[in-house]
Amino acid sequence: MNQLSIETHRLHLRSLSTSDFDDFFRYRKMPEVALYQSFEAMTKEEAQAFILENSNYHFGMPGEWVQYGIEVRETNSLIGDFALKLDLEDSKLAELGITISTLHQRKGYAKEALLGILNFLFEEYGVQQVIAVADAENVASVSMLTRVGFPRGGIVEQEVFFKGKWGKEYHFSLSKEEWKSGQANRIR
Repeated sequence: MNQLSIETHRLHLRSLSTSDFDDFFRYRKMPEVALYQSFEAMTKEEAQAFILENSNYHFGMPGEWVQYGIEVRETNSLIGDFALKLDLEDSKLAELGITISTLHQRKGYAKEALLGILNFLFEEYGVQQVIAVADAENVASVSMLTRVGFPRGGIVEQEVFFKGKWGKEYHFSLSKEEWKSGQANRIR
């Protein structure tokens, strides 16, 4: 079971269910949503299989990615999802990634979700370090990660072959101490 529930001002971050299929497919089928993600635009069958398979995973198993939904509380509509994984070698290290529908971008939802996730990981779950990876061309994600507190000095640039071409990605790292020191707290 992969139950997780995080409440923020406007969002409910929670486990995905089969009732999310229509909303999930609505944005996961968009090529522009998949542009900087490790997945491609999904077919209906792929989206359905993804949600069903994801129900077999649960956060807390080192090395295992688990996907969760980002729901707007006011409308109960799924507008995105996020993935969490504890490192296989060090369970105090977590990695995360976020996907937001293009219909709901530039409204502060990704930032709000990310702050809720970081608070959960550091304050409730006891993680000591969180990493995130962003394509260097994904200016919005790079900007958001630095705005929520991932230090610019923590960025590692790496050459990667991604979706048929060479490019760069940034690896961000935020420690619990940096989070608590106020670097991220100032904007919560």
